[in-house]
Amino acid sequence: MRHEKTLTLKLLLQAVIVGLCTGIVVGLFRFGIEKTSGFWLHLFELAHQNPVWFIAIVVGFILVAIIAGYFVKQQPHVGGSGIPEVKLQLQGKLSLKWFPILWRKLIGGILVISTGLFLGPEGPSLQLGSTIGQGVGEGFKQTKTNSRVLLATGAASGLSAAFGAPLSGALFVLEEVFHNFSPRVWLNALAGAIAANFVVSNFFGLHPALAIPYNNEFPIQLYWHLILLGLVLGLLGHLYKIGLFSVKKVYKKITVLPRWLHGLIPLAILIPIAYFWPIITGPGNRMILSLSKTITNQGWLTIGMLAGFYVLRIVFSIVSYDSGLPSGIFLPILTMGALIGATYGTFMVQMGLLPHKLVVNLVIFSMAGYFAAIIRAPFTAIILITEMVGSLLHLMPLAVVAFIALLVDEMLGGRPIYDSLADAMQGKNGVEKASGFEDQLTIPIYESSHLVDEKIADVAWPKDTLVKLIRRGSEEIIPNGQTKIAAGDMLVLAVDSNQRGHVYDQMKKLQEVELDG
Repeated sequence: MRHEKTLTLKLLLQAVIVGLCTGIVVGLFRFGIEKTSGFWLHLFELAHQNPVWFIAIVVGFILVAIIAGYFVKQQPHVGGSGIPEVKLQLQGKLSLKWFPILWRKLIGGILVISTGLFLGPEGPSLQLGSTIGQGVGEGFKQTKTNSRVLLATGAASGLSAAFGAPLSGALFVLEEVFHNFSPRVWLNALAGAIAANFVVSNFFGLHPALAIPYNNEFPIQLYWHLILLGLVLGLLGHLYKIGLFSVKKVYKKITVLPRWLHGLIPLAILIPIAYFWPIITGPGNRMILSLSKTITNQGWLTIGMLAGFYVLRIVFSIVSYDSGLPSGIFLPILTMGALIGATYGTFMVQMGLLPHKLVVNLVIFSMAGYFAAIIRAPFTAIILITEMVGSLLHLMPLAVVAFIALLVDEMLGGRPIYDSLADAMQGKNGVEKASGFEDQLTIPIYESSHLVDEKIADVAWPKDTLVKLIRRGSEEIIPNGQTKIAAGDMLVLAVDSNQRGHVYDQMKKLQEVELDG
């Protein structure tokens, strides 16, 4: 027992090291984006005074596309957000070398996101953290299981450092990426996320990322607005996912440019957008913060402007992301949600059905709802918006909107977007499996699982799979053939590392319930 506690404390210490290192790297990442973004905005200001500066902008954008695209050509998993890669790594379906990803993602992400494309730093931050976790695991020669825990810890730390939101960072990795709420995972993930947040707080201060003041309670008699808004968010979130995968098919048909240079397309489109509407460029945090001023100007013209900005954001964010450049979609999704809330709220004010002072509430609730519909991580959505806004006063309406939006997407047959991206990635981009030796896989048993009350000996386990341990609350059980499986158990399976992903899929079918709940 003492030996087990010593190993647990060592792993926890390594998780803190992962968090501190991730905080430094992601802090530099955010700092680089902030300073380089200022450089591009200044160039566009100069172009207003003298069109000759457009030459510098065009040449600069071409260089960004070539450098970032070449990084992706060298290491395909540098492209995109990196979250699908982390999911596949944790499932044992993908093996990557961490350092080639780390430095290319860092430099490529700064170059791309700072230009003003409708892309965010959160997914890349998560992948940066995961590579650090992988590197620390290898450096300490950890077991495969503990290495995955550190990789998950790094992912949580990266998201925490990106948003200044440690609870959301840990919760997102548990809810959407790792699909495992075992104490070993959540304890280390939270420790790393707190350490990372401590570091970036020294870089950027302790203020919330989206400090939007909203002090008015949303009256219970107006909750019908939340239901309507949730329906709209669920539908539009579902359409966003359809659009994302449809534009990917369009890019595949573009043969004039090689795939690694497709980033030239959104960068070319960005030039007129950044010239005429610089406020709406970038991940969207500037635009979200400016909405509180925009919605003070009531009128049909404001409604049309907000709706137009939403259409532009959804179309161009999809075009930007599907180009394959290193980038994320977290903050762009929140921006689109905020625009939907602002449009809906302003419309209802014009119709005389909503007090003007409550529009800002709907802006905030909509960010959680849109995120929940697309990412399919409702708990993360609620906590994330709460941490980013810096207010715990409005959890109930946040939860209502998130639940309704998620339910609509579920009824329309939607899936978590990162699951879909991970599925599309399998067998592509140089996916390698790890070398074969004994590995372990932890499977949660939910109340709806068909394994509940079954004896170990009566279950048709996947080939070469052994149930080593059952964690039941704080108790650890060494099972035999007559041991019954209970709801809430965590089954620790011994598997061949080459078959880990296959066993994971087989266990999903065996339980006849998705492992992500």
